[in-house]
Amino acid sequence: MKPFVLPLFLALAVISTGGAARAEPTLDKVKRTGSVVLGVREASYPLSYLDGDKKPIGYHVDICRRVTEAVKAQLGLAALEVRTEVVTSKTRIPRLLDGGIDLECGSTTNNAARQTQVAFAPTTYVASVRIAVKKAAHIGKLSQLDGKAVATTAGSTSVQLLKARVQGRDIKVTELFGNDHAESFKMLESDQAAAFVMDDNLLAGLIASSAAPKDYQILPQTLNTEPIAIMLRKGDPEFKALVDRTVKAMMESGEVGRLYAKWFQSPIPPMNAALDFPMSPVLLSLIKFPGDDPAEAFRPEE
Repeated sequence: MKPFVLPLFLALAVISTGGAARAEPTLDKVKRTGSVVLGVREASYPLSYLDGDKKPIGYHVDICRRVTEAVKAQLGLAALEVRTEVVTSKTRIPRLLDGGIDLECGSTTNNAARQTQVAFAPTTYVASVRIAVKKAAHIGKLSQLDGKAVATTAGSTSVQLLKARVQGRDIKVTELFGNDHAESFKMLESDQAAAFVMDDNLLAGLIASSAAPKDYQILPQTLNTEPIAIMLRKGDPEFKALVDRTVKAMMESGEVGRLYAKWFQSPIPPMNAALDFPMSPVLLSLIKFPGDDPAEAFRPEE
């Protein structure tokens, strides 16, 4: 009798299925461990950053902490340990997928490519991607960056946006990548780069907390408009429903508006300076009619 040979395609399917075990639902994981882990950023002002004592603070950190309160209530826990882990643009999705963090409370753009891997809460901030330069450089538009070095953060969407804008035009730039936003800004600060391309709120926060805020300006040209949201694991409907319900309730009660005023329009650490960023009409609309549409559904503000 001939030995039975498993067809190659079937064998591969079995191996594939075994290697991709379904992730434990987040609420089950939290109930089992008694803890929840928030992914935070080092310098994503004012959404998520570390203060002088290395404590994570910010607009999205506050919203995430409200979500953890809802988790505790739904699970009926007497106590819930809330831990934090600093992530970067490169590590945030891998750490979410491997269960290292349960929510990413940073400055992540919700786009179609990422939605194939992860899920997003309703949009809580809308950023315009712009360019920061030193006033002394006398750069007023994108074309004046020809032949110059431009900094951005590795793993962010700004790289693709800049490439798309210069493609087909007689503009050549050298890209420099920082591991995080603070490192990218240092390239501009030290004149390694002539410009830093990033979300306008992050640029404003980094400039406000710099040694010489008046030395910088953010160019008016918008490269793209991007919805920013809290990120969670895909394929976890019960946790997604809890997060969405909590964020929508915060929007309806006015709590999101109050948190926005606290972080975008009032003095904040570490320099006790206000960004003076009023809420955009797009975000006002999204608070009235919440949703988790990706960036592809938005058009740049010209």
